[in-house]
Amino acid sequence: MAELRRLILLRHAKSARPPGMADFDRPLAERGRRDAAAAGRWLRDAHYIPDLMICSTAVRARQTWELAAEHLETQPSVRYEDRVYGADFHALLGVVGETPISVGTLLLVGHNPGMQELLLALAAEALGDALERAREKFPTSAIAVLTWRGVWSELAPGTALLTDLAVPRGT
Repeated sequence: MAELRRLILLRHAKSARPPGMADFDRPLAERGRRDAAAAGRWLRDAHYIPDLMICSTAVRARQTWELAAEHLETQPSVRYEDRVYGADFHALLGVVGETPISVGTLLLVGHNPGMQELLLALAAEALGDALERAREKFPTSAIAVLTWRGVWSELAPGTALLTDLAVPRGT
């Protein structure tokens, strides 16, 4: 039987919009900083600890990961990937497909609309109403957990189960 795999999608937290700043360079807003930390606590408390984290190189995505990672008990291997910034579903699936076979749980930190497109394309089914909620909105700091059996290079549309969907918010 093929090994169970888990793909965790984390949309970056709420960013600031300083005048004249390039989109790539936008930092997290104060709310985003709180929400990113809450995302890390949610991952820890739900026992979703990745073996590998792949993150967009955009400032807000990197900051989201750094703040979330502070709350994890175990730190995964980290890879910053230029191709995740502004990526569509096909590009993100390509990045995920390159994941080493030794990785059981992968965390991908990126941007919409690509992250929501990837989630909706991969999920054939969901537990509860998670798929309906994901279709409606995949807001900043949202976390989706997809599972399937196989190897990363064979992950394809309609092959995963959406097992969890959360939108952690900081206080």
